[in-house]
Amino acid sequence: MSRIIPGTTLKFSEQARVSAFSVISPVLEATGGLTLSQLSKLTGLEGTTIQNWIKRGWVSATKSKKYSEKQVLRILLINMLRGAMKLDDIAGLMKYINGDVEDTSDDIIDDILLYNILCRIIFTAEDEGAFDTDSVRNLISRELMDYSKEIRSVDNKLNKAMFVMIMAYRSAYLKAEMEKTLTVILDEMQS
Repeated sequence: MSRIIPGTTLKFSEQARVSAFSVISPVLEATGGLTLSQLSKLTGLEGTTIQNWIKRGWVSATKSKKYSEKQVLRILLINMLRGAMKLDDIAGLMKYINGDVEDTSDDIIDDILLYNILCRIIFTAEDEGAFDTDSVRNLISRELMDYSKEIRSVDNKLNKAMFVMIMAYRSAYLKAEMEKTLTVILDEMQS
């Protein structure tokens, strides 16, 4: 399996295991944000898709022609879930965790921390082959305990939302693997 950093087209690295967003943030800092074409390359998304997400209010609007850290993070989170969830459901889930996209005062957890924790859990679960319900719930609890000071409210709400996110990510992976094999079968049938 060729590993990538969730929500991106970037290959996995050990640096990503510790802090997935730290692989991306130096580019943001050096350039003052990403252009739409750079963001498209990073995520594998069409520019029109990203712009549509902004129009629908799922990502905050750009103040210039560049996408900020906050916007990039939200796009990565949506992108990592969209293979298994409806976009409206993803938006609802993000609102469940962090309220209004424009207002960070109601956030339970900062998007960068959410993204990094989700990636760490995904990488650990992949390494351990532990995507069963109990293992994922234990990984979430363990990770959230380590960051209890940075999270406004470590409660069942965040645990439930993160469980959905991790299982959605895994479901999207399994669906993609199934589709690859199905394509091979259908090609064989046509031969």
